[in-house]
Amino acid sequence: MKTIIVYYSMGGNVDFAAQKIAALTGAGLLRIEPKKAYPDSGAKKFLWGGKSAVMEEKPALKPYDFNASEYDLIIIGFPVWAGNVAPPLRTFVKENDLKGKRLAAFACQGGSGAEKALKKLLYAIGTDEFEAELVLNDPKDRPDEGNEAKIREFCGKLGF
Repeated sequence: MKTIIVYYSMGGNVDFAAQKIAALTGAGLLRIEPKKAYPDSGAKKFLWGGKSAVMEEKPALKPYDFNASEYDLIIIGFPVWAGNVAPPLRTFVKENDLKGKRLAAFACQGGSGAEKALKKLLYAIGTDEFEAELVLNDPKDRPDEGNEAKIREFCGKLGF
């Protein structure tokens, strides 16, 4: 089964989780990046990123190589921004038809809102549910023994 993890990570928490999931599943990794980077510190980080998320903006992405038909399972990872999917992931979903694919998703959050963001991602894709969902509270910045178990359970639901 060919699997890929498509993700966006600003602070490294989603990247951390994606690496752990890839190690357990053998999945390939595709880290998407906006052409114009978001500020990654200070008030501008929250103002610009939050506005972009709330307004459901779709920033232009740096070129990437992806063809959904090449994969049996697509795992999507993103940070939660203001209760929403991070905008670069919204662009990726708009640019790629993922309907009818086996899909799973994971979200990293500093506070709350991941469940709401996962529902918004389902709506953006145009599907009803993910085969598995995972919510982590900033696993790189706030290590927790429970995260490893949550990641293993997530992968187990996908047959790994």
